[in-house]
Amino acid sequence: MLKEFLYAKIHRATVTEANLDYVGSITIDKKLLCEVDIKQNQKVEILDVNNGERFSTYVIEGRENSGVICLNGAAARKVQINDKIIIVAYALMNDEEQKNFKPKIAHVDKNNKLIKP
Repeated sequence: MLKEFLYAKIHRATVTEANLDYVGSITIDKKLLCEVDIKQNQKVEILDVNNGERFSTYVIEGRENSGVICLNGAAARKVQINDKIIIVAYALMNDEEQKNFKPKIAHVDKNNKLIKP
């Protein structure tokens, strides 16, 4: 049986932009995506620490080292610029796979640059 487990997380990123006039998604700095192995068009959940919103969207790769975290389209209504968010992705695994799996977690500073926890 497959179960859903945490696969990757970008912890407490800062929203840099909210673009209502875009079709939809979240744009994330390519360096952060590479750090946690999240891919373009992959489904992610967004957890807004400031207002409690939780929603799903898909990823667009942003310019590397730009620090961009931009909510686009309808998702732009659920956040404010400078909100702290947690970006999570899940994977389906069986019990055996999960036993040896360690989620990839990136901690970032207020400018969305990688820091060590």
